[in-house]
Amino acid sequence: MADYRFAMPDVEFKDLCIDATVGGDGPHDVASFWAVALGEQVVERKGHYYLELPDGPRSRVVWINEVPEAITTKSRVHIDVRLADGDPAPLVAAGGTVERPPGTDPWWVLHDPHGVPVCVFGPHPAAPATLGPFELVVDSVDPARIAAWWAERTGGTVGTRAGTSFAWVEGAAGFPYMFWVFTAVPEPKTAKNRVHWDVRLVDGTLDSLVAAGATMLREQDDDIGWWVMTDPEGNEFCVFSR
Repeated sequence: MADYRFAMPDVEFKDLCIDATVGGDGPHDVASFWAVALGEQVVERKGHYYLELPDGPRSRVVWINEVPEAITTKSRVHIDVRLADGDPAPLVAAGGTVERPPGTDPWWVLHDPHGVPVCVFGPHPAAPATLGPFELVVDSVDPARIAAWWAERTGGTVGTRAGTSFAWVEGAAGFPYMFWVFTAVPEPKTAKNRVHWDVRLVDGTLDSLVAAGATMLREQDDDIGWWVMTDPEGNEFCVFSR
């Protein structure tokens, strides 16, 4: 059920970034995998890769973010997708590996070529034609609290369900998927997220984000035209001006 909605957003969702370890064809392989998973096109610009949905919203752009370090722990942010018949074979053919087939949970868990997970579902019974990415999922210490924090920042609606350990946000400004889910996990965050989101200032400021509980990691400087921050649970996000 939807619990409550916040008003004017401080920020709007801008796009998503997925880390790929620098070296060889790694970033290209990661981009090619996610193009299949998300149903988007690979675009190369000055040796860097990103994905876009032709005629889709700008917020569906996914940047392949080249980083020096390899993945060392479970990614705390992942995407859920729906594929025809729930068959992950196209993702395996694109370089993915199966971590877990359906069992108690009725979905597949795969890893991209550099270890970032994606959960693969079949079509929804009530909307079988709706395929592709539908959820961004974030591991959390306190799902209800952090969902409310992001809902307040983005003008979204918080949803909860009695007896479950997750909460979600719907209607976040600029958010391109159906649900932004925050789910409880027992382990704490110990490393930089391999998937993060970017936001654009709307009615808020950097100071108001800090006052609300965000932390500044890196100021805008001569090398980057944005600010790097974390939310109250340590999830990295980049902030762009209007």
